[in-house]
Amino acid sequence: MNAAAAAFVLAPALALGSFLNVVSARVPARRSLLRPPSSCGGCDQEILWRDNIPVLSYFLLRGRCRHCSAQISPLYPAVEAGTAALAVACVVAFGPTAYAALAVGFCALLVTLSVIDAQHRIVPNRIVLPAAAIVLVARTLLEPSPAWLLGAIGASGFLFLAVLAHPKGLGMGDVKLALLLGAMLGATVSVALFIGFLAALVPAFVLFSRHGSAARKMAVPLVPFLSAGAVISLFVGERLLEGYLTLF
Repeated sequence: MNAAAAAFVLAPALALGSFLNVVSARVPARRSLLRPPSSCGGCDQEILWRDNIPVLSYFLLRGRCRHCSAQISPLYPAVEAGTAALAVACVVAFGPTAYAALAVGFCALLVTLSVIDAQHRIVPNRIVLPAAAIVLVARTLLEPSPAWLLGAIGASGFLFLAVLAHPKGLGMGDVKLALLLGAMLGATVSVALFIGFLAALVPAFVLFSRHGSAARKMAVPLVPFLSAGAVISLFVGERLLEGYLTLF
């Protein structure tokens, strides 16, 4: 049944990924999500419906605009495919449930915020704060417990202290993201933060090995790594946390 439900959500999930590309491009620029219609950044020609089919159109067009041959960023099909893969994984793992729908929305938020942070080094308040509130309410309604509020407060408080201690390495956007992660994950947000910070050490080490002390001035976008940790925690966080606690 889960496999059938996953197949059913594939096409809508691809369309959702296409919409996330619009969100990640327009929200940082404070542009409307509805007007004007999507157009080529090179020639301003409106994109035809047949050139706007998620993933498929990119390959049919060979990654270039039909009108001016300007290159289309491979990030677009990557976001569409990645969003669809996460949505399908949520339905397979959690079944056709309200929690699965919330998990899909959570993953979609993480994809959007990761793309925006990678490109602009910002975490828009217009997305992350309302999302954190909605997720907290939805999580509490689905499974009444103070764990989600405590997770949000604990994760954001931890990162806020980290910002005070090392303001050049972290920003308030990361603190606000932690609100969202804690609201969804509860106690397993600790797993997400640990994995995210550990993963972020890899590009930091690469920059340091190439540029030495000058790498301290080169910012590494943290949201994609925290988001990757959050996705892992969403699916296997409880098992990882229980396994860790059994060591003591």
